[in-house]
Amino acid sequence: MARTPAARAGEGGGTEENGMTAPAALSAAIGTYPRTRALKEGGVASGLIRLDFAGFPVISRAFAPMVRELRFDVSEMAIATFLQARAVGRPIVLLPVVLAARFQQSAMLCRADSDIRGPADLAGRRIGVRAYSQTTGMWIRGIVAEEGGPPPSASRWITFEEAHVQGIADPAWAERAAPGQDMMAMLRAGELDAVIVGNDVPDDPGLRTVFPDPAAAAQAFWARHRIVPVNHMLTVKRELAEARPELVAEILRMARASAAPVPPGEHGAPPDTRAALRPVIGLALNYMAAQDMLPRPLTVDEVWAGLPDGVE
Repeated sequence: MARTPAARAGEGGGTEENGMTAPAALSAAIGTYPRTRALKEGGVASGLIRLDFAGFPVISRAFAPMVRELRFDVSEMAIATFLQARAVGRPIVLLPVVLAARFQQSAMLCRADSDIRGPADLAGRRIGVRAYSQTTGMWIRGIVAEEGGPPPSASRWITFEEAHVQGIADPAWAERAAPGQDMMAMLRAGELDAVIVGNDVPDDPGLRTVFPDPAAAAQAFWARHRIVPVNHMLTVKRELAEARPELVAEILRMARASAAPVPPGEHGAPPDTRAALRPVIGLALNYMAAQDMLPRPLTVDEVWAGLPDGVE
């Protein structure tokens, strides 16, 4: 039976080449962003690790294979997906590395002719979202509630996919669209009142944001919490973290070296440390508990379980 790269790494190192130990080959699924480009394009050298990147045009398609099958040694993952995976005991370890973070308010759209004037008008509305477990949806639902809008249970959530994590059920106020239906087409036809999209917001004059001034709403969120919502972070198999903690430390070094620092005074991803990430992780947990997204309560300390000693 063929051994996986993680298994070979756990047996003491890479292969021998010309009397020298070659880097351990680890499978990886990571999207291409400013914070990952150097890592993916070979701009961060390592004598310990070679990352073999799987090709995913949309990186979210890697999340289910990682949490369900442990298909990769190293994987990007949406924070809501990871927190659900941790709650059900999947053997995956979160690293204190942010790959994508942004304010979310511009990702909630309605028709330009809608009578929705802001979050307070969402009670009873039909809101489309790719999956109830989607991280952007989690952040927006929490922000809507803080901005005087209704709780999630007061709206109808129309979903198009199940959660990446098996065993996570949608709450009673979410329902699945009929097979073959398209979320944006339903919005334009008036079958949905609003939708939550991802990072790519369509440039369509027939649509507008639910938040009348997304930039002002983002600034208000910043004033309340002093954080930028995190979408994606980095994870590894627990097997790798336990068997080869030095390789996990090297992955962390490489990822941090690839990520361009945020200039002082500018909003951006928080520093890649557990202490700096504690407020954003804590807020995500609070939002998810209020939205019936977790099968059991989690603490921030539980979120970091499995990290090798010395990793901050």
